[in-house]
Amino acid sequence: MSINIKETVEKMGEDALIASRHLSDLSSDQKNKILLSMATQLLKDCDVIIEANDLDVAAAKENGLSSAMVDRLDLNQSRIEAMANGIKQVASLSDPVGEIMDDWQRPNGMNIKQIRVPIGVIGIIFESRPNVTSDAAVLCLKTGNATILRGGKESINSNLAIAKSLQMGGERAGLPQNSIQLIPFTERECVQHLAEMDQFLDLIIPRGGAGLIEAVVSMARMPVIKHYDGICHTYIDSDCDIKMARDIVVDAKTQKPSVCNALETLLVAESIAMDFLPLIGKDLIAKGVEIRADKQSSTLLGIDSVPASNEDWVTEYLDLILSIKVVSDIHEAIDHINEYGSHHSDCIVTESVDNAELFMKRIDSATVFWNVSTRFSDGEEFGFGAEIGISTDKLHARGPMALRELTSYKYLIKGSGQTKSKMA
Repeated sequence: MSINIKETVEKMGEDALIASRHLSDLSSDQKNKILLSMATQLLKDCDVIIEANDLDVAAAKENGLSSAMVDRLDLNQSRIEAMANGIKQVASLSDPVGEIMDDWQRPNGMNIKQIRVPIGVIGIIFESRPNVTSDAAVLCLKTGNATILRGGKESINSNLAIAKSLQMGGERAGLPQNSIQLIPFTERECVQHLAEMDQFLDLIIPRGGAGLIEAVVSMARMPVIKHYDGICHTYIDSDCDIKMARDIVVDAKTQKPSVCNALETLLVAESIAMDFLPLIGKDLIAKGVEIRADKQSSTLLGIDSVPASNEDWVTEYLDLILSIKVVSDIHEAIDHINEYGSHHSDCIVTESVDNAELFMKRIDSATVFWNVSTRFSDGEEFGFGAEIGISTDKLHARGPMALRELTSYKYLIKGSGQTKSKMA
């Protein structure tokens, strides 16, 4: 069985490399027609995709997955229509491939252009959300990249149905064969085989928990862009609009708690904690949030809470659970976030321009917000269209990854017979 998996994954890599060479020849108009055909096919296959998804949802419930995780997994007609609309939106966006990033003339007459080009073959490893199959495939296509996808076992049936629909719809409009492939196995060794195929893959992007990402980083023979945990913070400053602060906290925690940009730790300045905490405590309890509080905030909340442990400060709950801590001032808040956060998305709520600027300068995260819910840490909300994920790295891509982040660049040099020997 192991040999069969390895051979299959390696053949997918070989096929993807061939496909990537054809993809790089496609014009923007050709790629957009392919994308629209994909969207059409996805809607045609709606019933087939939902039937496959029903198998995954039933298995998830039987295996005791949390309601939040089941919600991430569940597909219905509305969500499939949203996926199709997302594909159409990507088709409407400007194609970064071929963009001239810089253009200059050297004293010897050489003209040098720096242009955006596809990366080549991208492997993407993700967990339970089946819509990532569509988002990843269409963004890679728009940028001329072939992609090999490896989804979580919880969504294997949904992912296979979506990938098949996208490839089929795309081929009707000229998509090269094997441009979009999804590994059909759920065994963990698939990740190892994918991560070791540097002869075929140019980049690998893991999306998921710390264990998955650390495993990929340790095995990968090609560059890795990490989509790490979303341990997101909101700091309530002493100089804030309390109503705004309440609205932002409730939205960031409860609007969709199962996503990586949801609030996980709330920090409150000591000078405002007595006024703010009883109010936000009632707001959160009304939304069904379990609170894990440090000793000081527990006393001020006036409601039942679970004592917070050190583990809570480094936990991505992805559920209706929130840790709360009282801090002496903005400096302690900044230190706490930089020490315990995952460098994903963090927010300050304040009316003080000086404090906001200090926070935004000192917080070492991919996205830093001032008076805005962290739920806006999203490629679509930034105007990028669908996203491949939110990178917590610092090199090549950081924050919401969309089209530009899926390109590399090269230099084109044009001359008129210049040689080094003539310059000697």
